[in-house]
Amino acid sequence: MLRVFPAGPCRCERITDDGPPGRLGNAPDSLASWQDSAYIRAILIGFAGRTKEKEWAENPLFSFVKRPRPKTSRKQARVTELLRRIEDIVAPTIVGMGYELVRVSMSKGGGTLQIMVEPADGRAMDVEGCATVARALSAVLDVEDPIPSSYTLEVSSPGIDRPLTRPKDYARWAGHLARLETAEPIEGRRRFKGTLLGLEGDVVKLRLDDGQETDVPLSAVTRAKLEMTDALIEEHRLAQQGAAQAH
Repeated sequence: MLRVFPAGPCRCERITDDGPPGRLGNAPDSLASWQDSAYIRAILIGFAGRTKEKEWAENPLFSFVKRPRPKTSRKQARVTELLRRIEDIVAPTIVGMGYELVRVSMSKGGGTLQIMVEPADGRAMDVEGCATVARALSAVLDVEDPIPSSYTLEVSSPGIDRPLTRPKDYARWAGHLARLETAEPIEGRRRFKGTLLGLEGDVVKLRLDDGQETDVPLSAVTRAKLEMTDALIEEHRLAQQGAAQAH
């Protein structure tokens, strides 16, 4: 993990969280060789809407926040409403800067607000770009002040084995391996792993590992993400290469 502290002289530290430098956690060696798979995060620690400390980080770890399952409790309803409000607050700024909003989520306990973005033109996300977005969102959130208590604002890129959060993601990443979880059992199961076949209407088409095809209602999916494979890494590399040449 590369940390850059903006206050005072620039200081960098290389920290490996799991295994030797360059490895993607416990991923196979064939996957670990892809050096540019780091996830970019810009973290701003806010207290009652005011920034106390800033940190820019390049983190090779995947940080996934489980979406809250549908519940009738007032607390869950308040969290859902808060996230929708935050989306409305930050989306215009993100789009105006040339990025797309991928996900807004709160960590368990509500201590961290996580906003996931990616460049709209497909180019690679870098530390500078992520930090720029983080500064802009911090300013917007300071003004709107949607969270009255202390919190951490974390702005990140989706990474290669990205979460699937929008209907277009299921069409865009058709042909790749993915994991899905649903709120309620579908045909006796809540967890699915297989190749995405696309989206038909509001139904996710999936070919399971045993070759059987199944339909999963999009409205039932509580979380979904791509699985790291060599094919996914290669497509990611080619896409970023093409975006770089276009610039």
